[in-house]
Amino acid sequence: MDLRLVIFDVDGTLVDSQADIMASMTAAFESAGLPVPSREAVLSQVGLALPIALMELAPKAKAQHESMIAAYKQRYFGLRTEKGTPQSSPLFPHVRSVLDQLHAEDETLLGIATGKSRRGLDGLLDGHDMRPLFVTQQCGDDHPSKPHPAMLEAALSETGVPAKRAVMIGDTSFDMQMARAAGMLAVGVSWGYHDAARLKDAHLVIDDIRTLPGLLAQIWEQSA
Repeated sequence: MDLRLVIFDVDGTLVDSQADIMASMTAAFESAGLPVPSREAVLSQVGLALPIALMELAPKAKAQHESMIAAYKQRYFGLRTEKGTPQSSPLFPHVRSVLDQLHAEDETLLGIATGKSRRGLDGLLDGHDMRPLFVTQQCGDDHPSKPHPAMLEAALSETGVPAKRAVMIGDTSFDMQMARAAGMLAVGVSWGYHDAARLKDAHLVIDDIRTLPGLLAQIWEQSA
C-alpha cells in the first residue's frame, strides 16, 4: 500500500484558541509588570515555541521569561479547566468531519506538528476525543521551534512515508517554511492567525477545509 501522510498544525488551523492565547499572554506580561502586546503582535508569534515567542515579544525581559512562561501556562490550563476544551479551544467549522473523512482512507495517515507543549497537546486531543485520529504527534517539548523541520522529519521517520508523499497543513509562515525545509508540500489555510501575505511560502492556500480531501486526491494522483 502506497501510504501518504497529512500533517496538521493545531492552533489557528484545527482549533480557534486565540481568546485563551491572548488571556494567557496577558497574564504572563502582567505578572512581570510589562505592557501587554497587541493582539496582532501576539498572534503573529503563534506557532513558535513559547520561549521563542517571548524572545520576540519581550526581548529586554529575558530574566523574567521563566516566570512569564509559568504564568502563561497556569492561566492557559486554568481556562481549559474552567471552560472545558470544546469551549476553550473550539474546532473550526467542518474540521472534525474532514479529519474523519481523511482518517477513513486506508492509505492516508494523519499527524500533528505543533509548538504546543505535550501537556497542552494531550489535553486538546483528549478534550476533543481526537487522539485516535493521529498516528504521529510532534510537539514543542521534543523539538526545536518551528520553522526548524525536526518535527516533520520525526513524523516522516515514525511513519516511513517519504517527504514527496507528505503534506503540511498550517496557518502560519512558520508552518510553510518548516514544510519547505523538510522537502514536503506546504498548504496554507486562510482562516488562521497569519494573513495571506505572510503565507507566501505556501505552495497552495485553501479558504475552506472542506476542499482539502479533493485537493489532496489531486496531489496524490500527481505524485504517484
